[in-house]
Amino acid sequence: MTIPRTDQPPQVADPATVAVAQGADPATPHGLRALGPVGLVLAGGISVQFGGALAVSLMPRAGALGVVTLRLAVAALVLMVICRPKLRGHSRADWGTVVVFGITMAAMNGLFYQSVARIPLGPAVTLEVLGPLILSVVASRRAVNLVWAGLALGGVFLLAGGGGGFRSLDPAGVAFALAAGAMWAAYIVFSARTGRRFPQADGLALAMVVAAVLFLPLGLIESGGKLLDPTTIALGSAVAVLSSVLPYTLELLALRRLPASTFAVLMSLEPAVASVAGFLVLSQTLSLTEALAITLVIAASMGAVRTQVGRGRAKNVGQP
Repeated sequence: MTIPRTDQPPQVADPATVAVAQGADPATPHGLRALGPVGLVLAGGISVQFGGALAVSLMPRAGALGVVTLRLAVAALVLMVICRPKLRGHSRADWGTVVVFGITMAAMNGLFYQSVARIPLGPAVTLEVLGPLILSVVASRRAVNLVWAGLALGGVFLLAGGGGGFRSLDPAGVAFALAAGAMWAAYIVFSARTGRRFPQADGLALAMVVAAVLFLPLGLIESGGKLLDPTTIALGSAVAVLSSVLPYTLELLALRRLPASTFAVLMSLEPAVASVAGFLVLSQTLSLTEALAITLVIAASMGAVRTQVGRGRAKNVGQP
């Protein structure tokens, strides 16, 4: 809802960090500089989750697919205007990579919004985070990551009602959230490949266009003329700014001064921020069991990140 390379902690799977990894170096406005890098990341996370909460409130008006369509279309337009990517000089393999990246992005967003249309925002984000977490455990191949996997599974067990089935959560919503997590893991891989083939944030902008074009027919089928309603367009644009444009920009600025490891730990707090946003905007409350489940998944994510960071530091010991 994310530097996205397969050798980095999966929680750093944000499109904004792709631009940083590719050499983007925008000037930080004086007003934002006062927040500091950690403040920028936290502000970006808050923006993403409150944007998600706003999207949920917009769904009765435009439908889940319609909201995704508006978000992707506005974000694509803004990124194309800002990045102005070159369309010539790319190989067929380059275009194939960016198309697959766009497909993955569209699937990730579509599945997640189908999830939050059925279950509260906090549990949905918690289940989605499992995708990158599992990728981290598998990629690291370290025994200690079995501990983090166990914590995460414990969280899922609690969300499932202690093994008695998803008593309070819609099973379809849970399935959509888990599928979105799988797409998030795939997104990490293809965002890294796109970053190696396109300069700055050009690949991200082009992939966003692909995602928007793919989702346009789905949005039109579900919502039709509702997407042309001025109020719907305004709210959809707000979702795009809050969920895509603003957080990507804030995180990009933060990563100019913030280690990727610290960024990854902060991103592990997303389920907690999502729970707060769901409570404040949508009046979605959590039971004590659900709160404990989210805490376990957050602990697992942070533990996996710290393990990855420690492994990287160990490799650097003794190197000139």
